[in-house]
Amino acid sequence: MKALYDTLSHKVSKSATRLYSTSFSLGIQLLDNKIHTPIYAIYGFVRLADEIVDSFHDFNKEKMLTEFRQQTYQSIEEKISLNPILNSFQEAVNQYGINLELIDTFLDSMEMDLYQNFHDASSYQQYILGSAEVVGLMCLKVFINGNEEQYLHLKPSAMRLGAAFQKVNFLRDIQADFDGMGRTYFPGVDFEKFNQNQKRQIEKDIQDDFEAALIGIKQLPKSSRLGVYAAYRYYVALFHKITLLSPQRIMHERIRISNPRKLWLTCRCFLKLQLNLL
Repeated sequence: MKALYDTLSHKVSKSATRLYSTSFSLGIQLLDNKIHTPIYAIYGFVRLADEIVDSFHDFNKEKMLTEFRQQTYQSIEEKISLNPILNSFQEAVNQYGINLELIDTFLDSMEMDLYQNFHDASSYQQYILGSAEVVGLMCLKVFINGNEEQYLHLKPSAMRLGAAFQKVNFLRDIQADFDGMGRTYFPGVDFEKFNQNQKRQIEKDIQDDFEAALIGIKQLPKSSRLGVYAAYRYYVALFHKITLLSPQRIMHERIRISNPRKLWLTCRCFLKLQLNLL
């Protein structure tokens, strides 16, 4: 029976999420049980595509990504895939009406990582849209259970949240991106001469994204509000830690929030929502 294989697929997506991101794993645990599976499916899909362009250096990444794109659309159309993560993802796409345009835009950004190591303002916005904002929109489709009116209302905030998460990741991963892969995402920034003024400009942009995102988080259904707010708080804590450090420090050290700190933040989020203080 396919149901057994679907169960396996869900477990693979969940394992991938837990292996690659403790922050998102903790956040997902705070969502209503009924939406755990599709959110794990979305993260697993995104993670797998990202691994192709970031990790598989000894293989033909262009060919792998092209085949992955083809297999993604085939799985959505046929409602099955022998790739467990794609099988899990297609189920979420078909159940919640996730637009193919969002998926295509995401994969376009992954393709940019194969060829483009530097960005101007235009390509930076395009990359943020595809790599982060549309991922937020995929999750939003699940959170509002396909309600189009709610989706359109919360869409701007969901995009800003995805953008904030991605930009914080860029700051956190400067060393790995710049030294390891020769990539510079922030336009107009020479990381050989990265200074406090440039860092503050980037941080101001991220702070604006966080503030816009919180407006939408407060309006999410109860089934998703706590989990999304917790993920938001994890990233805000990471961001604040980065703001206190020098450009030289973040150029040579990957900053993180400890798991005990994340658990403490989770408890605070839970209490705030229980007391209607959000």
